[in-house]
Amino acid sequence: MRFSSHANLFFVLFVLCFHVLDVCTAIDSITSSQSIKDPETLRSEDGNFTLGFFTPQNSTNRYVGIWWKSQSTVVWVANRNQPLNDSSGIVTIAKDGNLVVLNGQKQVIWSTNVSKILSNTSSEFSDSGKLVLMETTTGNILWDSFHQPSDTLLPSMKLSINTKTNKKVELTSWESPSNPSIGSFSSGVVQRFHIIEVFIWNETRPYWRSGPWNGGVFLGIPNMSTYLNGFKGGDDGEGNTDIYYTVPSELGFVIYMLNSKGQYEQKLWDAEKNEMIIRWTSKVSDCDVYGICGPFTSCNAQSKPICSCLKGFEPRNKEEWNGKNWTGGCVRRTPLKCERVKNQNTSTDAKKDGFLKLQMVKVPDFLEGSPVESDICRSKCLENCSCVAYSHDDGIGCMSWTANLLDMQQFSEGGLDLYVRVAHSELDKGTNTKIIITTAAIIAIVIMITSACACFMWRTSKHPAKVWQLINSVRKGNNKAFVQFNNEGTPEHESHSVIEELSQVKLQELLLFDFKRAAAATDNFHLSNKLGQGGFGPVYKGELEDGQEIAVKRLSRASIQGLEEFMNEIVVISKLQHRNLVKLFGCCVEGDEKMLIYEYMPNKSLDVFIFDPSKCKLLGWRKRSSIIEGIARGLLYLHRDSRLKIIHRDLKASNILLDEELNPKISDFGMARIFGGTQDQVNTRRVVGTYGYMSPEYAMEGLFSEKSDVFSFGVLVLEIVSGRRNSSSYGNVHALSLLGFAWIQWKEGNALSLIDPEIYDPSHHQDILRCIHIGLLCVQELAEDRPTMAAVISMLNSEFVLPPPTQSAFIQRQKMLNLALSEENRRFCSINTVSVTEIQGR
Repeated sequence: MRFSSHANLFFVLFVLCFHVLDVCTAIDSITSSQSIKDPETLRSEDGNFTLGFFTPQNSTNRYVGIWWKSQSTVVWVANRNQPLNDSSGIVTIAKDGNLVVLNGQKQVIWSTNVSKILSNTSSEFSDSGKLVLMETTTGNILWDSFHQPSDTLLPSMKLSINTKTNKKVELTSWESPSNPSIGSFSSGVVQRFHIIEVFIWNETRPYWRSGPWNGGVFLGIPNMSTYLNGFKGGDDGEGNTDIYYTVPSELGFVIYMLNSKGQYEQKLWDAEKNEMIIRWTSKVSDCDVYGICGPFTSCNAQSKPICSCLKGFEPRNKEEWNGKNWTGGCVRRTPLKCERVKNQNTSTDAKKDGFLKLQMVKVPDFLEGSPVESDICRSKCLENCSCVAYSHDDGIGCMSWTANLLDMQQFSEGGLDLYVRVAHSELDKGTNTKIIITTAAIIAIVIMITSACACFMWRTSKHPAKVWQLINSVRKGNNKAFVQFNNEGTPEHESHSVIEELSQVKLQELLLFDFKRAAAATDNFHLSNKLGQGGFGPVYKGELEDGQEIAVKRLSRASIQGLEEFMNEIVVISKLQHRNLVKLFGCCVEGDEKMLIYEYMPNKSLDVFIFDPSKCKLLGWRKRSSIIEGIARGLLYLHRDSRLKIIHRDLKASNILLDEELNPKISDFGMARIFGGTQDQVNTRRVVGTYGYMSPEYAMEGLFSEKSDVFSFGVLVLEIVSGRRNSSSYGNVHALSLLGFAWIQWKEGNALSLIDPEIYDPSHHQDILRCIHIGLLCVQELAEDRPTMAAVISMLNSEFVLPPPTQSAFIQRQKMLNLALSEENRRFCSINTVSVTEIQGR
């Protein structure tokens, strides 16, 4: 049968078109039976990302990579160091289940290298640009490209470091624009004292530094764009510290690429030009190169020369410095006071060191962090001879430096204020005059406010209805002297903490609510908004006009108890700011009404979860471990790092509130006590708190210190691990408290029986036992045997061997109850008064 020439031509074209379509059409996934052969591709569902073979510009080698839109924007490369020299490459699933790249001789030149794969696997490609290897039947991810990146950070891709294993996820630059092999530069996360920074290294030497991340922006990058403001990160609870970013869909596609010169480039897709454009680069001037000017210097790109010594310092080597070799840096011109005293070169009455303020700077490397306020940050630095500078940021807290100040840069805008320690003689005379005037003013204000607060406390104890007017009078500067008396008319020394420390509270900063506003927020305290009921009265959920959710703690009108606790809580908590402490928004005092307004905690309190058989499953071990550490950090802040040294005195599960992410916040400071600078222990005639959480020296003798809170923390730890209340009975004889039960099980080597079955996992066995061990150390009979909270946090985050615990206090529940009943029966003739607090979480 003969075909015409037209028919022959049509047939040939049909066959060619079919062949072309077969080659160029992207497949959906890669399996052992469905491979990608050069030049075939695998495309994401939205069509933006492509996996396939490509050749870089000015090169003849072939690589397997992922690109956005076109091969001009390659974001990931598989066989970086082993290129293909022809077009015979294949991407497939090998017999061992790994995703591999084969050359023409079927040799593996790249593999996902996952060991001991037990089931069939396949590889898929997502719209985020992520390539994954997963088990076909279960869908479990065995490997993904986001954990082995090349030179590009994509949205939601994380740079990370595991603090336990030191495993890192880092970017590595190309050798050159035409060679994707691993170059000299790498970039990743560094964490010191829970402060995160991003570094670029040239081989092993730091080349660039982002400055500290404050939860939103990197403080060493001026004028961060809205894209950079989207950075998120932190500790994921599994030992990983990471940083990543997301981009709102309306902003398009944004990436960060580490180029072969060691510079970050922020690129975004320009749909009109149909190409990626550079919007930011990490190196604008030589000042962006790490430590270019040496220690105790500042680099300013607008100055000539760019490097200068900090005020009070001079070049270490003037000849090198004048020759523009600045790496030697500068040295202090005049020794500090503590250095002179230490070397006995002068008398101890030498004038104190001071601080020079540098504005809008990139703060130096090797910072140490502490979550305290700015003025406490200053005093802590001044008291420490090793501290050479400090700075403060609301998102981070206090930053201090004890080593050379390295890698500083002067910005024209942005940055932070840095206070550099110098000898008194280096301070400006004008600055000295300002300090004298400021100090005198502060002393005068403290005296005035102290007088006002004295009057305030006396009047509120006698005339509760006038509290609102008195607060307003203090705010307006109407200050009067006072003497506070108790109900019998004799001086009451137990309240001295409120009297003395109220002067430190800036009442003008405390938001005062009127009754109408509080009532409107809670729908007139409607029953449906009631969150709980305690001895002080009810707690209601509310919502302000701007949508802010609040919790309103309303003191019962009928209660004659609680006014001092009410005022004490205002005094204490209004000066505290920490992620693990509940935030006080304000108060309302009008007529007989007294209310405290807090941030709203949607998950109520810890006891709601750990003691509820249905809800305890929601708190696995990782979350419970995170809660334990959060409570510990909150207590450390109260004891050591806050403006005031505070003993909580009523730490318990119902006073640990949980936010929307189940992060813990210590609440209820009505029983808290403020310690003076030299106080370590106080003897009180009024024992307050909750039985079961009180330390023996406090319950028996009225002695309390930070070790009292440590005891309560230990009880909490054992409750969290076991899911059991300390107030219940355990053991066959029904006379053991949880502390007694835990101690006996530990001593007999049977601690496993103490662990809540809902959280037990063999992989966490040692971590859980370590927490039980720490809990038992905290509840030891003698206060001096218990660790400090600083030591507790160190124990929680390290592997060192713990000391053996001695016998726990209150081994037998009956003994503890007998004590309580005895004290209650003798309350009218005893000097001790015990209040049992049972307050619902808010």
